[in-house]
Amino acid sequence: MTHPQPGLEEDDLFLMANLSPARTGLPFVVWISPRGNAQHDIRVKVSRGPAAHNFVTVALRPLRVIGGELSAQDLELLRRWVELNWDVLRGYWDGSIQYTEDAIAQLRSIA
Repeated sequence: MTHPQPGLEEDDLFLMANLSPARTGLPFVVWISPRGNAQHDIRVKVSRGPAAHNFVTVALRPLRVIGGELSAQDLELLRRWVELNWDVLRGYWDGSIQYTEDAIAQLRSIA
């Protein structure tokens, strides 16, 4: 069994949807989630592959890395993608988009 990284509960992984580079146009996997019981503001996680480890955590308001490391170039690409998809990401986070499949269907690639 794969254990989540420190500070990440298994329930958090259950709520997260991973988006492939083919879907986002980014050179990494983006993980999105609804707010759930989170006490923090909207965030995404990124990873180099689909496995649930070695995340970089990125707060979106304002956009900044808060855990792990991301190159300036990758952060800029993520910024462009977030701006393009802001309404969907915020809607999925706050629950106005209730189903993961609906959120994914509305996301746009930067490619």
